[in-house]
Amino acid sequence: MYKVLIAEDEELIRRGLIYTIDWLSLGCTVAGEAADGLEGLQKIKETHPDIVIADIRMPGISGLEMIEKAKESGERFYAIILSSYSEFDYARQAILLDVGEYLVKPIVDDELEEAIERAKDKIGESAKIDIDETAETESDQSGRVLRFFNGSVQSGNFYVAETIKHIKADYRTKITIEDIAASLGVSVSYLSRKIKRETNMTFIDLLNGLRIAKAAELLNTGKYRMYEIAEMTGFTNYKYFCTVFKRYTGYAPSKLVR
Repeated sequence: MYKVLIAEDEELIRRGLIYTIDWLSLGCTVAGEAADGLEGLQKIKETHPDIVIADIRMPGISGLEMIEKAKESGERFYAIILSSYSEFDYARQAILLDVGEYLVKPIVDDELEEAIERAKDKIGESAKIDIDETAETESDQSGRVLRFFNGSVQSGNFYVAETIKHIKADYRTKITIEDIAASLGVSVSYLSRKIKRETNMTFIDLLNGLRIAKAAELLNTGKYRMYEIAEMTGFTNYKYFCTVFKRYTGYAPSKLVR
C-alpha cells in the first residue's frame, strides 16, 4: 500500500479528499492529514509518505515551501499540488521542485485518481532504480560516508566540516539539518547545497550512513537486541531502522545478528 499525506487548509476539501476517494482500490492509505504547511511538514517527517497532496496556499508556509523543506531534510515522495491558481509563476516553482502533478481546482475525482496512478508508476520506476543500485550501495555509499567520518576525507568547506562534526557527536539524538543550520547561522537550503556539492550526498545520507555503520558494529558484537541498537543509533522507529539498514547495505539487520 502506498502512503498518502493530504495537506489542505480548507477542511471541507480536505475531508472530501480523505473520504470520497476510494483509496483502497487505488492501493493507497491516507497516512496523515494537515491543515497548514508547518503541520504538513511535521507529518511528512513523521509518516514518510510515498505521495503528498498539498494545497499551494496554506497558513504558516505554502505547499511549495513545505515540499521544498521536506525534500531538503531528505524525505522522498511524489508531490501533487492543488491550486486555484494557474499562473505561470506557480507552475514554474512547482517544476523547479520536481512536483509530479499540478492540478487546478475544482478537482475532479477522475483527474486526481489518474494522477495517483501516474504517481504509483513513477514511484515504481524509482524503486526499480534503487534496487538496481543496491549492489553498489554498501561499498560505494556507506564507504563514502565513513571516509568523511573517519577523517580519511576532509571537507574543504567550513560549514560542511562543522555539519560532519555535529553528526558525529549527536547521531544518537534527534538531530536535524534545521538545528545545525541555525547553529551555524546559515539557511537550510544553503547548507543543503554545500553538503551536496562537497560530498555528493544529502544530509540524511550522511546521518543515516553513520547511524547504519554504527548499528552494524553493534550488531557484530552480539550483545544487543535489534530494537536496542535502533534506539542507540538514533532511530525512534524500529521498522524504519530496518528499512534504512536494508537500503544502505542491501540486506536486513537480522543477517548480522549472532
